[in-house]
Amino acid sequence: MCRSTFAIYCFLDDLLKAMNHPTDQREQINDAQVITTAVVAMLFFGGNYRKSLDSIAQIGMFTKSLSPSRFSRRLTRIQDLLHLIFNQLGATLKGLNLESRYAIDSFPVSLCQNIRIGRNRLTKTVADKESYRGFISSKKVYFFGVRVQVITTIDHLPVEFSILPGDSSDLQGMAELPLDFEEGSQIAADAAYTEYLWEDFAKENEGIKLLVMRKKNSYRGDDLPTQYYKFWLRHRIETTFGEIAKLFPKKIHATSLNGFIFKVFLFLLAFQIDKAFI
Repeated sequence: MCRSTFAIYCFLDDLLKAMNHPTDQREQINDAQVITTAVVAMLFFGGNYRKSLDSIAQIGMFTKSLSPSRFSRRLTRIQDLLHLIFNQLGATLKGLNLESRYAIDSFPVSLCQNIRIGRNRLTKTVADKESYRGFISSKKVYFFGVRVQVITTIDHLPVEFSILPGDSSDLQGMAELPLDFEEGSQIAADAAYTEYLWEDFAKENEGIKLLVMRKKNSYRGDDLPTQYYKFWLRHRIETTFGEIAKLFPKKIHATSLNGFIFKVFLFLLAFQIDKAFI
């Protein structure tokens, strides 16, 4: 873990310098150290900030440290910077992906078990609480939480994402994505993304080919080689979700709904940095 932590800090520090990110000299620790602590928390401690702070303090990597509460406030203040980092790294991965082949899918993240929905504190102030009750068609079960939409390269590297309430459809999640890809890119998707007008628009105006798996009664059927090709591309992203899910603890600790969503994003960012650049 020590070597990984050092590598993560060096990478982030160089990245922020390349982005000309200003450093406030009045702060005890700089933003690169804050982000490093958050990434280490996601990769090794299930998102527990206190354990990450204690671990880094024990190895003496940084000369100063913050309390968990102050650390959380510092991390919250740089949310926009963290999203910018994810997008910048995603753009870099797109540029390195010479094959221009991608896959899109979604996975659920539960706020709590279904039996505890009535006692869940994170959604007490939400007007439309039922919007977080979603359905997992593959398992035929309901869940209460958010649905994370992710586009990855065929090498399991996430480049774009969106997080919506659990009852949102895959098409709604895809509509929230920038879909900023080079002309000629291919994006494999399952049948839930079937929308012929959208496919035609993306191909004619953006030069992006959506390779959607077809149902048996589809008006636009595929021949056998095309079916196998789409299935091969989609299988890659399912493996990615399994790797990301390994980072999640049994319960993601958060004191607010926005904090919960922010932590889900941090898991994606930590996975992206560790998988692609460390």
